[in-house]
Amino acid sequence: MQDLKNIVFDLGGVLIDWNPRYLFTEVFENKDELDYFLTEICSSDWNEEQDGGRSLADGTEALIKRFPEYEGQIRLFYQEWHKMLGGEITANVDIFRNLVDHHQYGLFALTNWSAETFPIALERYAFLQDFAGILVSGVEGKRKPFREFYELMLDRYDIQPEETLFIDDNKRNVLAAEKIGLRTIHLPPGADLGKALSQWHVHLDTN
Repeated sequence: MQDLKNIVFDLGGVLIDWNPRYLFTEVFENKDELDYFLTEICSSDWNEEQDGGRSLADGTEALIKRFPEYEGQIRLFYQEWHKMLGGEITANVDIFRNLVDHHQYGLFALTNWSAETFPIALERYAFLQDFAGILVSGVEGKRKPFREFYELMLDRYDIQPEETLFIDDNKRNVLAAEKIGLRTIHLPPGADLGKALSQWHVHLDTN
């Protein structure tokens, strides 16, 4: 097996706490309606269209045409998007900073994120400046889990899949990464990143 040279992080759900419920629990008093709204209207699939490059305005107007009775709530999704951001996922960001300090691996990010909202994250989370490179789906017009987004990362940063470990909270994205030869960690909420890294012989300096 090739030596590991690079680690690629997803951002939302791995290093950054992002959840639309932080906003919409203030909007909907009824939990069932909240669940319906985030599952069937402002769904993950709809949001990913904006992550893939569609403008927030176009995505919003297209959805309002389908669900005019929810126009006000739909408009809030991006008008108040910043309220969906929590803090850093502290334990994981501490590990990232440990890796930065010891200069052993190339550290990259591959994220599904709108080009229009990503500047908010850049301003809010200083650790993002420490990556050797970040590929943002909305900027590139490509997104996970599509093969071309992973291949763009490999080409742009001249890294080899067999030398690269990819970390994501979405199993779908992990499986897509495995298909092109990346080593992977599926990191669901609450999982121990340090333990998962140790299984790939990535050991952290605890001094």
